[in-house]
Amino acid sequence: MNGPPGAGKSMLASRLPSILPPLAPRELLELSMVLSIAGYLADGALTDRRPFRAPHHSASMAALVGGGIKATPGEVSLAHHGVLFLDELPEFQPQALDALRQPMETGEVLISRANHRAVYPARFQLVAAMNPCRCGKATEPGFACHRQPNERCMAQYQAGISGPMLDRIDITIDVPAVTASDLILPAAAEGSAEVAARVAQARARQVARFERLGLEGVTSNAGCPSSALDEVARPDAAGLALLRNAAEAMRLTARGYHRVLKVARTLADLDGEEKVGRIHLAEALSYRSRIDQAAQAA
Repeated sequence: MNGPPGAGKSMLASRLPSILPPLAPRELLELSMVLSIAGYLADGALTDRRPFRAPHHSASMAALVGGGIKATPGEVSLAHHGVLFLDELPEFQPQALDALRQPMETGEVLISRANHRAVYPARFQLVAAMNPCRCGKATEPGFACHRQPNERCMAQYQAGISGPMLDRIDITIDVPAVTASDLILPAAAEGSAEVAARVAQARARQVARFERLGLEGVTSNAGCPSSALDEVARPDAAGLALLRNAAEAMRLTARGYHRVLKVARTLADLDGEEKVGRIHLAEALSYRSRIDQAAQAA
């Protein structure tokens, strides 16, 4: 999420666990084992609520991915089957951010030390928030940075986020500033409970689909192996033509191509559609286009 200070990015991220389905028994067991190793289980207490971890941007690489003398789990493992929220993303150390690339791809992290070697699960949902520039006002209408042009100021501020890291982010959205007139509007008709019900239905479709395919341990589209994508998320003729043209125009990597298909498959599941259509691909590609623009600017 990219937007000026006070737009509600952190608030939206903190609300995300409220619409996620509860942990399945197998997921709960995996998470409990990690929490037990890290010393976070008090009197053996367990919960089916998905974890939400929000480390400060001063966190070291070892704090994020794990390490230390005893090779203890880091934030990526403590957020297993949950949400890892990184606020003020460009303020994190570039080396620490790049250390997240391997766990984001494989769902696990290997920590090697002289006297320890440990593999911890790290299947988390990364949510990040950032201001457009250091002052946070570069995208406001009529604002002109007094140091340099707005575009250059934004590019320099975001330069710490590498292209390969951006390539692993599925959705980038702009969060505009909230005005006083927005605050006095009546509450939205759809609350977290209604959204959670739709998410649960979409997740149930995904679980049933992967069980039919015999993909053990895969419960969401994000974890679908690339070899099964053609069967799971093959679009219709119109969508396939759009995807082919967009892949060439946007110069999508193989990873980016597969991630667009996964996002489109999820959008179709939320709509209750069995087939991935052109409209789902168009929306998934619109989220991807902002990622490519950010990578070029950086």
